[in-house]
Amino acid sequence: MLKKFFGYFVHVFSLGEATRENKAEIKEIRRELRDLTLVVQRLGYEIQAIREEARQEREKVLLRVENQILKIERALPRGKSKREGGS
Repeated sequence: MLKKFFGYFVHVFSLGEATRENKAEIKEIRRELRDLTLVVQRLGYEIQAIREEARQEREKVLLRVENQILKIERALPRGKSKREGGS
């Protein structure tokens, strides 16, 4: 009977120890999860910033192209209109 009681005591003690270890591991996993969440948020902000920069750069390029087209059009000689020319 004493041997059986001692066996239960050892089992309960080992379960308590395992529970403490599990709690410590859970605490560490939660900390890591918080850290990863912050990293993912930062990456999201960086992606948004990069997208905005790219959009602005595309807009600038488009404006430069339009500006060059207007310069070229102004440099072209004017053709005769139907009213001026003739037939």
